[in-house]
Amino acid sequence: MKEDGDTLRPWSMDKLAVTIFVLFLLSGEARDLLSQSGLHWAYLLLLSFGVGFVVTPVIYALASRIGAMDVPAGRKAHGVPTALLGGVAIYLSFAVTVLRNFAFTDELKGVALAGTLILVVGLVDDLRELSARWKLLAQLVAVAILIHFGVVISFLPDTLLGMVGEWLLTAIWVVGITNAVNFLDGMDGLAAGSTAINAMFFGLVAWQNSQFDMMFLALPLLGACLSFLVYNFRPGQRAWIFLGDAGSTFLGFMVSALAVMGDWASHHIVGLIVPILILGVPIFDMTFTTVMRVSTGQVRSFRQWIEFTGRDHIHHRLEDLRVGRVGAVLIVYVVSIWLGLSALVLKNTSGINALLQVGQSVIVFLMLAFFMVFVRRQYTRIADTAIDDAFGRISNTAGPTERTDTEDSSHSG
Repeated sequence: MKEDGDTLRPWSMDKLAVTIFVLFLLSGEARDLLSQSGLHWAYLLLLSFGVGFVVTPVIYALASRIGAMDVPAGRKAHGVPTALLGGVAIYLSFAVTVLRNFAFTDELKGVALAGTLILVVGLVDDLRELSARWKLLAQLVAVAILIHFGVVISFLPDTLLGMVGEWLLTAIWVVGITNAVNFLDGMDGLAAGSTAINAMFFGLVAWQNSQFDMMFLALPLLGACLSFLVYNFRPGQRAWIFLGDAGSTFLGFMVSALAVMGDWASHHIVGLIVPILILGVPIFDMTFTTVMRVSTGQVRSFRQWIEFTGRDHIHHRLEDLRVGRVGAVLIVYVVSIWLGLSALVLKNTSGINALLQVGQSVIVFLMLAFFMVFVRRQYTRIADTAIDDAFGRISNTAGPTERTDTEDSSHSG
C-alpha cells in the first residue's frame, strides 16, 4: 500500500525508526542524560512528538475500522470522509510524556483528571453526538475538579466572597477558552497549530518565572500538537485525520488550565493580562462572533448562543478576503506569535511601558476587526456592483434586439 494523499500506512520505515528512538527515550538512561545536560525541556518535546508521530497513524487506521469518520455534509468544507479521533492521539502522546516524567502534585492531578474527562466526553460526542447542554455540564464538572485540587484563579481578597468570585471567574475562563478553541477547529492545522503556539509561550513565560509544573505540562502539549500537524496540516493536500470534538475541547481545556496554574500577579497586577494576550486569538474570535451574532439578531438567548453554528469565525472571514484557507491559517499563526511575544515582554514591565504594550495588542485586534467587517463589506459591495453591471449589459444588449425583432415583424406584416 502506497502512502500518498489518500492513504496513510500505520507502519513504514520512518515510523519504525521513530519508534526505536521513542523506546530509547523511554529508558531511564536517556532521560537522565538529557536532564543532567540541562536539556530536560528537549526530552519532553522529543518524547511527546515521537509518541504522537507513531501513534497518530495507528489511531487513523482504528478510526477507519470502527467508522469514526467525518463525512462531508452541510457547512463542512472537506470533500471526502476523513478520520476523526486525532484528539485521542494527542492525548496519548501528552499523557505518556507526563506520566513518564512527573511525581504528581495536587494541581497536576486535577488537570490530568479533568482533562481526561473532557477528552472522554468529546470522544462520545464524536461517536454518538451529545447535545450542547450535556457537553456544557461535563465542562462544569471538569471545572469543579480543578477547583477541588486547587487550580483556581487567585488574585481576589482572601474572604468568602473573594473565594466564590475566584471560583466563578475560573469557571467562566475555563469554559470560555475550551469552547473558543473548539470554535477555531474549522480549518486544517488551525486549532492544533495555534494551540502549539500558545503552549510554547506558556512554557517560555513559565521558564522565565521558574514555574516548572506549568512548563512541564506546556512542553508535552506543544510536542503532541506538532506531531499531529504532520498528518493534519498538509498545504496542497487534504488532511489525513481531524482533531474531532475530543481533540479541540481537550486542547482548549489544557491551555485554559495552564493559564489558571500561572502565578501571574506575583509581581504586579498587570501580569494578569499575560494569559489573555497569549490566548488572544480564541478570546477575540469568541467575543467578536458573539457581538456580531447578538447585534444582528442571530442569537437571542444563552441556549441559542451555545447551539448556534455559522460561518462567521475569524478564519472564515479571513478566507473570504481571498487569502485562501492556508493563508487564513498562517495569518492566525502570525497574530498568535505576535501576541505571545507581547506577553513575554509584558510579564517583566509595568507602568507606562505595560500600557503601551497592551495598547499595541489592542491595535492588532482593531485591525483584525476592521479587515473582518469593513473589507468583507467592500467585497460584498464590489460583487453586488459586478452583478448589477452584468444585468445592465444584458438589458442593454437585449433592448435593441427586441426592437429590431418588432420592426422586422411589423415590416413583414
